[in-house]
Amino acid sequence: MTDSSASPASPLAGVAARAADAGRLMRRATYASVAAAGFLIVAKLVVWLATGSVAILASLLDSLLDAAASVVNLLAVRQALVPPDREHRFGHGKAEPLAGLAQSAFIAGSAVLLLVEASKRLIAPAPIAHTGLGIAVMALSIAVTLGLVAYQRHVIARTNSTAIHADSLHYFGDLLVNGAVIAALLLAQWLDAPLLDPLFGAAIGVYILYRAWQFARLSLDMLMDREMPDVDRQRIRDICLSHPAVRRMHDLRTRVSGPHRFIQLHIEMDGDITLLQAHAISDAVEDRLQAAFPDAEVMIHQDPAGIKERRPHFA
Repeated sequence: MTDSSASPASPLAGVAARAADAGRLMRRATYASVAAAGFLIVAKLVVWLATGSVAILASLLDSLLDAAASVVNLLAVRQALVPPDREHRFGHGKAEPLAGLAQSAFIAGSAVLLLVEASKRLIAPAPIAHTGLGIAVMALSIAVTLGLVAYQRHVIARTNSTAIHADSLHYFGDLLVNGAVIAALLLAQWLDAPLLDPLFGAAIGVYILYRAWQFARLSLDMLMDREMPDVDRQRIRDICLSHPAVRRMHDLRTRVSGPHRFIQLHIEMDGDITLLQAHAISDAVEDRLQAAFPDAEVMIHQDPAGIKERRPHFA
C-alpha cells in the first residue's frame, strides 16, 4: 500500500474535510427523515380515525415503517461514521447494509398487515367518511415528502450514502402511495364504489413488498462485497493506464462498505526503474484515484512488467 499521507499541496489534502462534511450532511438527512415521518404519522392517524379508509391506513402503515426505518438509519449512519479502531480496521460501514436489511423486514411486515386488512374490507366493504379531509392531508403529505426527497437527493449526490439512498427510495415510494390514496378517495367519492378503497390498498401493499425486495437485494450486495459498478471499474482502469509509466493494470478488486469504498489493484511498470521511482509512480496513480473517488481507500501493489505471478490474477 502506498503512503496515504498528504502534504497541504497534495490532492489528498481535502479528503478529511470532505469526509467530515459528508458525515454532517448524512446526520442531518437522518434527522430530517425522522422528523418528517413523525409529522406524517400524526396527520395520517387523525385522518384515518376520521375516515376509516383502508388506503389511508396503507399510507399510515407506510409512514410508521418509514419512521422505524429512518430511526434505524439514524443509528446505523452514526455507527458507520465511527472511525476505524483496533477491532474494526476497515471501519464500521457495514452498519449501513445491516440497517437496510432491517428496513426490508419492516417494510415487508407492513405490506403483509396491509394486505390482510384490505382482504377483510373486500369481504365486508364500508363507506369512507370525510374524504375531503383525507385528500387535504394526503396533499400535505406529498408536499412534505417532496421537500424531504429533494434534500436527500442533494445529500446522496454529495456523500453516495447507501443508507440515505435507501431512505430516499422509501419516501419517493411514498409519493406514489400518497398519489394513489388521493385517487382512491376521489374515485370512491365520485363513483360510490367502496370496493375501490381496499383494492387500492392491496395494490399499494404489493408495491411495498416489491420495495422491500429492492432494499434487501441492495443491502445483501454490500454485505457480500459485490464489486463496484462496471462504469466505475472502467474509470479506475482508465486512470491507472493514463499514467505514462504504467504498462498494465490487473487484479482490480473493489467493494463498498457504507459511505466508504475500497479499491485494490496491481500496476505493472518497467522492471529496471528504482524502488523509489516505482513508489513515486504509485503515489501519483493513487492521488489521481483518490481525486476521482474521494471516499475510497486505495491500495496499490507494484509489479515489474512481464513477470508472471505465482497465482492467477483477475482483470
